[in-house]
Amino acid sequence: MDILGLSTSPSSGGAYALILNETDGKRRLPIIIGTFEAQAIALELENIKPPRPMTHDLMRNIIQSFNTVVKEVYINELKEGTFYAQIAYDNNGESLTQDSRPSDAIALAIRFNAPIFVSDHIIEEAGIESDPQTEEESEEQETPISSPQSSPESSEETPPASSKESRIKMLEKNLTSAIAEEDYEKAAKIRDELNRLKG
Repeated sequence: MDILGLSTSPSSGGAYALILNETDGKRRLPIIIGTFEAQAIALELENIKPPRPMTHDLMRNIIQSFNTVVKEVYINELKEGTFYAQIAYDNNGESLTQDSRPSDAIALAIRFNAPIFVSDHIIEEAGIESDPQTEEESEEQETPISSPQSSPESSEETPPASSKESRIKMLEKNLTSAIAEEDYEKAAKIRDELNRLKG
């Protein structure tokens, strides 16, 4: 996976969506991360060096001081809407792995120029397929923003079957809209709500 970018919205409460893009495909994976982790990733992507090492720079320096390098990071689990990752190290020829949050793993991966991998089942479950034609059309015309009633957080209870089906259709339409607008944070929330409704 490649890092496509970071996106946020005024209603995000300080959270960002980190967008991963398939290197040889058209699916994208949005992962909600905190402000600090987003800053750590953005600074490295922009080659901005702070006057003192930030946490992930310090982690890189410590790892390197033990003649160890990060070989790859692997997002390998998705449980109840939470992503899990592993960092693979090479320590003088010995392979080691460490559990990690995806945001920390990716912040380290870009500091070591290490590849980022995601399990196929996670892409199948949580990935969003990007449509180049839809993206081109969205640049030419604005897509209407969905009403507050269509927000994925607006209902915590499972609606009856008939309204459940109509809600699924409405959310699928809103998901297409969010992708067209490249609002991946909103798309991720809608995707999670769809998965919950579909069981």
